[in-house]
Amino acid sequence: MNTNQKIYTLHVHGMHCNSCVILTETELVDHPGVASAKSSLHARTVEICGDFGDKPLAEIAAELSGLLSEHSLSTEPEKKQINWKEFTIAIPVALGFAFLFILLQKLGIVNLVNAGSVTYGTAFVIGVIASLSTCMAVVGGIVLSMSATFAKEGDKVRPQLLFHGGRLASFFILGGVIGTLGAAFQLGAVGTFVLGIIIGLSMLLLGINLLDIFNFTKHLQPAMPKFISRQAFTVTKLNHTLTPALIGIATFFFPCGFTQSMQIYTLSTGSFLKGALTMFIFALGTLPVLALISFSSFSIQNSAKAGIFFKSAGLIVILFAIFNIINSLVAIGLIPPVFNF
Repeated sequence: MNTNQKIYTLHVHGMHCNSCVILTETELVDHPGVASAKSSLHARTVEICGDFGDKPLAEIAAELSGLLSEHSLSTEPEKKQINWKEFTIAIPVALGFAFLFILLQKLGIVNLVNAGSVTYGTAFVIGVIASLSTCMAVVGGIVLSMSATFAKEGDKVRPQLLFHGGRLASFFILGGVIGTLGAAFQLGAVGTFVLGIIIGLSMLLLGINLLDIFNFTKHLQPAMPKFISRQAFTVTKLNHTLTPALIGIATFFFPCGFTQSMQIYTLSTGSFLKGALTMFIFALGTLPVLALISFSSFSIQNSAKAGIFFKSAGLIVILFAIFNIINSLVAIGLIPPVFNF
């Protein structure tokens, strides 16, 4: 260790999920003065080991912030105020979605929820919500960065096609692999029930985190092992013609709660085709927004109505979680049918 190296602790602003933790650490170590970086989602801080000479902490924070694509550093903690008035719009929106959902179920137009399982319709809707969520914003940031890099070289379309094609293909193939692995476990009724409850609780945590009211729930979300996620992020630093496709494939391993909830469910399908289609349709749900990000500077986080959207999306995800948990309880016979769709 360099004897001039010191430990600096800075506050990270804009941190929402485990993707933020990995992204922050990965981007900071690119600085020549940084030997290592370790972020904390719970404390929303990053501990940096490095050599910055006699620079004041505020100057170091400003210098390192320039490396971060989605966050900023400060010597002061982020001051967040909960805008409760946003719920006056978010609650009616979520209830309106629930009413529409029940109506579509009654009419038989689309089957979003089935007893004890996640349908393809649910996977698509969750994909749409995920594409606009805070954790998928990290993927959006990487897409924007990639787009800007290749645009400078006069290549705007091909990298996008490679990225989205690689992403859809990997979600189909790897989803099928997970489904096949699930067949080896032979979960049975009890195992399927337990897995259904785990999925429901994971979605419940996702919904609560989207409301952005409680900080302690953010680190409770199941996450991909850190070393796998870290390796996935390093793919974004490669400079090769096929890099966009590799980045698309790597997003399967990013620590996004929505993706991991669907991966857990896919394990319960016990089928290559069902697992592949579930993850493919989920990725298809994320495609419109990610494609929009690819060719523009679209970002829901920068919108003045971002708080309303995230709270509405959070309440909708919570409703999905409740439906899933209740239907799992009904499927195993612990409670009588509650919803007659």
